[in-house]
Amino acid sequence: MTPRQRRLAAVAATLGLVALAAVLLLGALRQNLNFFLAPGELLQQRPAPAQRLRLGGVVEPGSLRREPGSMTVHFVVAEGAHRVPVRYSGLLPDLFGENQGVVAGGRLGADGVFEASEVLAKHDENYMPPAATSRPAWVKP
Repeated sequence: MTPRQRRLAAVAATLGLVALAAVLLLGALRQNLNFFLAPGELLQQRPAPAQRLRLGGVVEPGSLRREPGSMTVHFVVAEGAHRVPVRYSGLLPDLFGENQGVVAGGRLGADGVFEASEVLAKHDENYMPPAATSRPAWVKP
C-alpha cells in the first residue's frame, strides 16, 4: 500500500467513524425529546391507551374542579375549538390555574379522559411572582 492509499484509507475510516457517531448521537437525542400535543392533534391521532405522551394547552376557565376529601383534580385543556378533559391526582404547581398554560404528561384513557401523572404550569417570559408587590428599578413595567 502506498503512502497516498494509506492516507486515503485513514481519512475514509475517520469520516466513517464521525458519521457513525453523528447517527448514534442524533438517535439518542430524538428518543429523549419531549414534545407535547395540542388537544386537536391528540383527538386527531387517538394514540393507544398505553402510550405515554404530553398534552399542552390552556386550562379552560370554569373547568377546574376538585374532588372533596382527595387530591384529585379535574380540568379541561383547550386549544381553539378542541377540548380534552384531564384527571390528575397530586400536588399542582403554584402557577397552575384557569386560563393559564399547562403541559400534562400521562395517557389518554379509553373513555377520552387524559389521565395525567404530572402537571407542569407554563408562563411567558414576563413572569413576575404573585407576591412581588414592588418591582426593582431595572424591571420595566
